[in-house]
This record gives sequence, C-alpha cells and structure tokens, in this order.
Amino acid sequence: MRVAITGASGLIGSALSQSLVTRGDEVVHLVRRDPRSGAERRWTPGEPLEPEVLADVDAVVHLAGAGVADKRWTPEYRKVIRRSRVDGTRTLAEGVLAQARPIRVVSGSAVGIYGSDRGEDVLTEDSEGGRGFLADVVRAWEGEMRPALEGGSPVAFARTGIVLSPDGGAMEKVLPLAKFGLGGPLGDGQQWWPLVTVADEVRALLWLVDHPEITGPVNIALPVSVRQGEFMALLGDVLHRPAVVPAPAFAVRAMLGQFAEDILGSQRVQPAILLESGFTFEHPDGASAARWLVGRDKE
Repeated sequence: MRVAITGASGLIGSALSQSLVTRGDEVVHLVRRDPRSGAERRWTPGEPLEPEVLADVDAVVHLAGAGVADKRWTPEYRKVIRRSRVDGTRTLAEGVLAQARPIRVVSGSAVGIYGSDRGEDVLTEDSEGGRGFLADVVRAWEGEMRPALEGGSPVAFARTGIVLSPDGGAMEKVLPLAKFGLGGPLGDGQQWWPLVTVADEVRALLWLVDHPEITGPVNIALPVSVRQGEFMALLGDVLHRPAVVPAPAFAVRAMLGQFAEDILGSQRVQPAILLESGFTFEHPDGASAARWLVGRDKE
C-alpha cells in the first residue's frame, strides 16, 4: 500500500512510519516545508490541498496537531491546540473528497472527547461526549473530517488515550520520578487512566489502515482498565522503587495549569470496537504495560 502520514515526525507518527516500511508499504510524509525527497509531499493546513498530493495513495493517517501537554494552556496556546487540529483536518477532508475514488482515512482523535472526569463510568464508543476544553476541541476536530465519511470515504476516528513510551510522550517527566521512588499517586490516585503503549497504538493504527470496514469512533486504550495509583505502584514494583510519595492535587495543578484537570480526572475507556473486530493487545493491562515501558517485558 501507499500510505500518507501527517505528523510523521512525532512520537506516534515516526513509529508508525517505520512499521509500515518494515512490513513493505510505501510511506509518504506530508510536510509543511519544501520536500527533501520523493517520500515527502508538501501541504499547508488551512489551505486547499493540491490534487496530486493524494492522487495515488491508498490510505491517509492524520496525526498532526500541537501537543496538549507541551506548554501551559494560555489563551494563545489553547488557540494553537484547536487550530492545529481543525485547520489541517479540514484541508485533508476536502482533499479526500476531491479525489475520484474513496481513500481510507484514519484520523487522529482523543479520548478527551468524553470529558476530563467521568468517574466510574465505563466509556465505549457509544458513550456521550463530555464537557471541557479538550472535549470541545475533539468534537470540532472530528467534525471537520465527517464530511469525508459522509461523502463515501471509510473514515475511522482513532480516539487515543495516554500513550506510554520510554522515549517521550506522557511518561517523559513521570518515568524519571518513578526511577527515584517519587512516582506516587497524583491526587488520590483513584482516577482511571486510559493508557496504551506506543507499540499497541501503532499496531492499532495499522489494524485500522488494513480494515476499512471499521468506520466512526474507535477507542485505543488498555482493555483492562487501571487506576492511576495502581499503575504507578506497578511501575514502582518493576523498577524496585516503591511509589509511595503522593503528589497533592494542588501541586499538580500548580505545575500543569488547566491540563491538570485532565490528568487528575478519571476516564475508564474501553476499546470495544477494536476488541469486537478481533484486534488483540500485546500489553492489555497495567502490569504488562509497566514492564514493557521499562524494557523488562522480555524477562
């Protein structure tokens, strides 16, 4: 297959690109600068896409967007978070619709659509959306791609949880603390965390590329839900560093600003569609995810 990827330089995009190449697919990176090789094509989010950019691709995986945890949520950065998703998605949707044939689209999305704190609710793809900044962003984000779905292209919305990776992402600041025995509960530690290893995230995206019959929202998170405090304890056990020192909620809010509400919130997300389609997770629970994260899953 020939697969176009936006956001290919990011944590997930780079891993996905490598996996596609390894299995024998051709990868096209959509970049916002002049192309440096035949594997790159230029696009400008918010502006019309040249027809030839997608003319010969079989699938598009859209992952571009500003990181929600990269900076404090100032009013200006909130605009960046929203615009980086909405503008690019609108451009791609219009580009897909302009083609004479349907193109498989796996469009990045997030479990943030369910709201930052849903308590003990079990959240599947049929669950109602929640409230808050991220929920509003994800609704707008998905909404820009829906015309392509309604126009006949098979579109899946990959509603991704908190991605675990030893090389960055959500654990970049947490893992060093855990290695020194400081990775205790955040707040009361009872909140459900919608975790997924980057290895399973990439496998799920590949699965969606290969199964165009799966359309609409698709949750990507551990099928065996885990509480935040429990996961940090599991991580401490693997590292032989007891995770007992808690981080008070007020300290988390002081460090992360408004994004803290999403970290301190609870989302018990279930990947119902993936499981029903036959997908299996290599790291389905907190224990296997923690072992993989620190490189001890082969022991």
